[in-house]
Amino acid sequence: MNRKELFQLIKRKRSFLCIGLDTDINKIPKHLLSTDDPVFEFNKQIVDATHSLAVAYKPNIAFYESMGSAGWDSLEKTVNYIRSVTTDIFIIADAKRGDIGNTSAMYARTFFSTYNFDAVTLAPYMGLDTVTPFLEYKDCWSIILALTSNKSASDFQYIQDKNGTHLFEDVLKTAETWGSDDQIMFVVGATKAEALQEIRKIVPDNFLLVPGVGAQGGSLEEVAKYGMNDHCGLLVNSSRGIIYASTEEDFAKVARKKATELQEEMELYLEDFGLL
Repeated sequence: MNRKELFQLIKRKRSFLCIGLDTDINKIPKHLLSTDDPVFEFNKQIVDATHSLAVAYKPNIAFYESMGSAGWDSLEKTVNYIRSVTTDIFIIADAKRGDIGNTSAMYARTFFSTYNFDAVTLAPYMGLDTVTPFLEYKDCWSIILALTSNKSASDFQYIQDKNGTHLFEDVLKTAETWGSDDQIMFVVGATKAEALQEIRKIVPDNFLLVPGVGAQGGSLEEVAKYGMNDHCGLLVNSSRGIIYASTEEDFAKVARKKATELQEEMELYLEDFGLL
């Protein structure tokens, strides 16, 4: 799925919502624990309830690999199920990989060939050769960490050089030259919405994956105001605020309600920007 196709998907669904499938077996409703694969069953019901409202799903790989082979099985079943339910979806492996070329080539094969993801999140600390193997896959995306919303982001990301340029700005300037804006996205935390204006000056055309709306307190209004461009250019993620909105048997129904609230707000911003 290239940038044009992703924008068309956003317009069809009137949404730029990404739902994070950060599925923790210790947090899912207890009645699912008696099923053969509780993690998959939870994901299946979330997907059934929300796929008409979301343009993307983002399984966080840590939640699956922490369970060993059973977790990887649940992940594979989840991705395959999403593909069987709808073709109108973009699936992101939130893996934050970043290693030397040979290892990166295996990671790229894992997520793009074995598991059929559309995109994978990457840590750019080791430079271009860690990303190049991912860029060799046509119509797949490398989503590069730029400015994150965690408390310790300032340890490195806000370091300034002698010209006053922050490290995260150098990451943006350098990494956007590694591939086209049909291949490269950047992660920018929603709690850093005030930085989006400056970020858009550096990468005006790239899509941004924006986590942190919902449970982490990021403002969707501010993200849209400062980050939206003429092809939307945003995938805004909510995880806990949707999937764990209820821990009772009605969890999927409540998840749909929360996703609907975000989709309807997103639709208003898309209309305000003249994109619908």
